Amino acid sequence: MKPAKPVEQEPYIPIHSFQDYPLHGLLQANILEKGFEQPSQIQDQAILPALEGKDVVGIANTGTGKTAAFMLPLLTKLLKNRNQKTLIVAPTRELALQIQEEGRAFGKGSKLFDALLIGGAPIKKQLKDLQKRPEIIIGTPGRIKDHLDRGSLKLDTVSTVVLDEVDRMLDMGFVNDIRQILHLVPAQRQLLFFSATLEPKIKALIDTFTKDPITIMARTSETSDNVEQTIQHYFEKTDKIEKLHELLIAEGTEKTLIFCETKHGSDKLTKELTARGFKADAIHGNKSQNQRQRALKKFKQAEVDILVATDVAARGLDIDNVSHVINYDVPHTWEDYTHRIGRTGRGGNLGTSVTFVTH
Repeated sequence: MKPAKPVEQEPYIPIHSFQDYPLHGLLQANILEKGFEQPSQIQDQAILPALEGKDVVGIANTGTGKTAAFMLPLLTKLLKNRNQKTLIVAPTRELALQIQEEGRAFGKGSKLFDALLIGGAPIKKQLKDLQKRPEIIIGTPGRIKDHLDRGSLKLDTVSTVVLDEVDRMLDMGFVNDIRQILHLVPAQRQLLFFSATLEPKIKALIDTFTKDPITIMARTSETSDNVEQTIQHYFEKTDKIEKLHELLIAEGTEKTLIFCETKHGSDKLTKELTARGFKADAIHGNKSQNQRQRALKKFKQAEVDILVATDVAARGLDIDNVSHVINYDVPHTWEDYTHRIGRTGRGGNLGTSVTFVTH
């Protein structure tokens, strides 16, 4: 536990504007419509090499604009040659869905077709989408592997592969799935790797599959530097819920993410908070993809103030303006802890984390 020690970041001054990049005109119009003005560091340094067809390794924090850094070059390439195909692999359903949404916004009016291959969603629709020969395939490693095993997905025409948040995929045990996927892609392909860290196991994966990659270091200080980390002691279960109630009504507690150990515990706590008059919802592995999407949408749009989640369901969440992260149940590992508290204190803002522990 430690107080926040926000680090003053020198503002990044981009070399280019979006108009400087040789992006397709349709994308330029959509960028203007979205109100994008100056590219972030990872965008500024990754877009041109990606447009030139080079392998790119981007090391950057979550929430720094990585999706646009790879999506804009990919869409430009596909609009020039619709016979190409792109595969984008992400660690979680939520991140895959976010990538799809951003890709559709940037490519609005392009008539490019995508397929989303994630668990918890009807596989029949995915099979139909794949039969339409989509130019863009976005998915999680497990479901992509399912389709490869079924024979419903072929990678022999894929010309570009993006691996987003590689560090999380390896932490979640997907390294063998990723290797299998990359081995099935043609030797003549472009690879774009994005990760928050460059650990030895990630570097080994990159060295195996890339050719003279351009490496971009756009990582800033740890998100946890902007998080006030505190402990909340409690004696017993009844005392615990009362302490949580006090925290949630305290001044300054706004959008709050609460972590529980189990799916059942998440549902039980959400029900208790709702009975106490709080606007709360839950996401976990037993929820269908539609239920998880609805809960996330309500949280993002402030229809609910509290989202109760398990670790697996919350991986890859990118939600703005979370003021508090509460570890209602103690995480099992340091990595889980840092991942949890990293959901707040983002984008230069200060955040607060509270971990419940018994006396």
